[in-house]
Amino acid sequence: MSATSTAETSRPADAAAVAADLTEKQSRILSYLREHAAEQTYFKSRLIADELELSAKEVGANMGAVVDAARDIDVEKWGYSSGTTWMVTR
Repeated sequence: MSATSTAETSRPADAAAVAADLTEKQSRILSYLREHAAEQTYFKSRLIADELELSAKEVGANMGAVVDAARDIDVEKWGYSSGTTWMVTR
């Protein structure tokens, strides 16, 4: 096996391992952001929380793991006015 094929085969496994490490709440948040990223760029924690029946504090506490696991979207803390806003881009 060549070094190239080893690196190529380890990338999907790494992504799968990161996704498998997410809690149920983190997976729900990531799915929500992926689903809505095409139609919206900015997300407030409290509005994500309302949609997923979580608290804004729960969303914020879980976003670090979501940011790390997101491979197909970029998630960045963007602002704090009237609650934390997240910028999500593809």
